[in-house]
Amino acid sequence: MFIETPGKKHVVDSISCLVEYKSISIHWQTKDCSIKQCRYQLIPYSQGWSDWSDRNAATFFNLGNGPYTFRVEFNGGQTIDAKFDVQLPFWKKSIFYIASIVVLSFLAFLLVMLAFKQRIRIISHNIEQEFKKAFKIKQNAQEKVIGDDAFSVKEQARIRSRKYKRVTVLFADIQGFTKIVEHINPETLIDELDRFFFFFDGLVEKHNIEKIKTIGDAYMCAGGIPNVNRTNPVEVVLAGIEMQKFMLDAQKLSDKKLDFWELRVGIHTGPVISGEIGKKNVSVDIWGDTVNIASRMESSGSTGKVNITGVTYELIKDFFDCDYRGKMPIKYKGETDMYFVKRIKSDLSEDENGIFPNRKFIIKLQHIRFSDLEEFILRKLDSELMEGLHYHNMEHTKDVVTRTEIIARGENVSSEDLLILKTAALLHDSGFIVEYDNHEDNSISFAHELLPNYKYSDYQIKQIVELIDVTRVGKKPRNYLEKILKDADLDYLGRADFIAISDNLFKELNHHNGKVSIDEWNKLQYEFISKHTYYTKTARQLRQVNKERQLHKLKLLVS
Repeated sequence: MFIETPGKKHVVDSISCLVEYKSISIHWQTKDCSIKQCRYQLIPYSQGWSDWSDRNAATFFNLGNGPYTFRVEFNGGQTIDAKFDVQLPFWKKSIFYIASIVVLSFLAFLLVMLAFKQRIRIISHNIEQEFKKAFKIKQNAQEKVIGDDAFSVKEQARIRSRKYKRVTVLFADIQGFTKIVEHINPETLIDELDRFFFFFDGLVEKHNIEKIKTIGDAYMCAGGIPNVNRTNPVEVVLAGIEMQKFMLDAQKLSDKKLDFWELRVGIHTGPVISGEIGKKNVSVDIWGDTVNIASRMESSGSTGKVNITGVTYELIKDFFDCDYRGKMPIKYKGETDMYFVKRIKSDLSEDENGIFPNRKFIIKLQHIRFSDLEEFILRKLDSELMEGLHYHNMEHTKDVVTRTEIIARGENVSSEDLLILKTAALLHDSGFIVEYDNHEDNSISFAHELLPNYKYSDYQIKQIVELIDVTRVGKKPRNYLEKILKDADLDYLGRADFIAISDNLFKELNHHNGKVSIDEWNKLQYEFISKHTYYTKTARQLRQVNKERQLHKLKLLVS
C-alpha cells in the first residue's frame, strides 16, 4: 500500500491515499480476482462499516487534525489497515476560524463604535450650531433700543440715568382728595385707591407704558421708556381716556357715599432723564421740564377730562378729536397750547363713545410702530452683517422696502396688506446676520421671535413668514401679495443701475461660493432674465421695457 500526500509518496501494500488538508481520497486494489466486493471504514471519522460494494475508492471530507486509520475488509475475509496523520495549516484549523471571527467581529464593533461616535460628534456639533443660531436670533430679537443719544452713569451703585428725546408723561390725580379723607374711613379709602390703581397698572401694561410711582392719590406713568418708540403719545392718551371712563363707571356703580371720586389727567410729551435710584430698593424715576409741564396739565385740567399740551396734540391729532382750550404760561418756557381730548375719531373707534380703538386704528398705529421696527432692523444690518455682502446688505433691504411700497400702492392694496408686505420686505434678508447659507430660514425664525414684541398678531406673522419664504430663488408666488414682494425683490432687473447691482452680486457670490468667471456669470444672468417675468401690472409697466434692454445687452456679451 502507498499514501500520496502533497510533495511525498509512500508504498504500503495495495492502498493509496491522497490527503489535501480537510479531505482524503483513498484507492485500493488486490491481485486476487475472486475478491470482488469489499467494505471500509475510517477511524475515528466513522465507527460503522460502509455497505458491501465492488468500489475500490472512497473520499472523506472535513477531516480534523490528528491520526486516522483506514480499514478495508474484502469478501474473502482479508482486512488491510492504512494509518496516516492529517496536519492542517494553522489558517485551516477551526481555532483559527473561531479566532478570526472573534477578531473580525471585534474590529467590526470598533468600526461601528467609531462611526457611531463620529455621527454623535457631527450631530452634537450640528445641534450646538443650531442652538447658537437660535440663541443669536432670540438675543437679537430681544434687544431693545434704550434712549436716543443715551448716556449711562453709575456712581457707587446709587444712580444710573439715561436721556430720552421723546417721552409722554401722564399725571392722574383724584380731585378733592383731602375732603374725601374726612368723609370715609381709612379701610374703605385704601381699598378704593387700591382698586383704582390696580386697574391703572393693568392699563399701562396693556398699552406698553411704564409705571413710575404713586404718591398718595396721584398716579404717574410714562410711555417711551425704557424702550424707545414713536407710538407712546397715542398709547398714553388711550390710557388716559380709559382711566377717565373707569372712574366715571365707578361713580355710577358705587353707592352715593362714594360718588365724589373724580379724576384729572394731564399729559405732555418731551425729553426726560430716567434713572434707577437706590442700592437695596431700586426704583425708577424721571426728571425734567416734561415732567413738570405734565403735572401743570393735570392741575390745570378738569375732572373727567384728559388735558394735553400742543406738543402732544400734534402727535395724536390724526387719531383723536380734541377741543382747543387756550394757552397756559409755563415758568421759564413761555406759553403752551392746551387741548381736551374728546374721543377717538369716529372712523377709528369701535364704540359710539370713542373710547376703544377699532381695527383701522390699530393698523394705523402699527404703521407708526413699523418705523421703530425698521430703525431697529436697519441698525442691526448696518452693524452686524458679515463681510463680503456686496449685494445683500442694508441698502438692498431699504431698496426692497421702498419698491414694495411703490408696487403695493400701484396695485391698490389695503392698509394692512401694505403693512404686511413692508414688514416682510424689511425682514426677508435679516437672516444674513446669523449666516450666509439658508438665510431665509433664519429670517423666518427672526420674524417669529421679533414681531410679537411689536404687537403683530399671529395671523399677521404667519403671512409675513410665507412672504419671506417666497423670496427663495426659484420659488413661485402663490397669491397676490407674494407676487408683489417677488417683483419688488427683483425690481433691479429692469432698472438703469442693473449693471452696478449685478456686479455687486457677482462679487458677493465669488466671495462666498467660489470663483465664477465673468463669462459664466453673464451666461447665468442671461438665462435667468430670459426666464424671469414680472407678475404685477405695476412692475411690468415700470420695468419690463428696460429689462428687455438689459437682456439684449447681455445677449451681445454672451454671443
